[in-house]
Amino acid sequence: MHPLMLHVACDLGPIRAVTASITATPHGCEAEFRLDGHIPAIIVPPHAVAERMDDLWKTTCFEIFWQPLGGTAYREFNLSPSGRWAAYDFDSFREGMRDAPVDAIAIACVHDDHGLVLKASIAADLAAPAQVALNAIVEHPGGSRQFWAMAFPPGPPEFHSEANRQLIVER
Repeated sequence: MHPLMLHVACDLGPIRAVTASITATPHGCEAEFRLDGHIPAIIVPPHAVAERMDDLWKTTCFEIFWQPLGGTAYREFNLSPSGRWAAYDFDSFREGMRDAPVDAIAIACVHDDHGLVLKASIAADLAAPAQVALNAIVEHPGGSRQFWAMAFPPGPPEFHSEANRQLIVER
């Protein structure tokens, strides 16, 4: 598991640590995200029908950014504890956004008062080797959010920055 850091502009809040891991599979990837802290003090989207949905990042969710080495195009996955998901392709930094083709995404999430674990299995065409970012957004009651990543560029939280893609994933 890789530790994620809280963006410097965010208050600490009830979550004390976030870790994540990702592994390429022959047909896509598998990822795991863990939140450690006081889970009742954050917003956890309730279980829902597993389907594609936009704007998941507006509440607690997890993200994967997958960029083939040497390219400018990348894919973004948003994974909600509810079981809903989104996948987008970009031609370059925030340019050319469109729904990405995905064969299947399965999300399992469990939590108690002290932790939350989300596991995702993604079946999609993902080129490897790739530069990968693993991110988390944690919403607090009242609407404030924390942003967690392996790295951040200077300035406000920006998950689309190539500076976030700290992992090299190979098959």
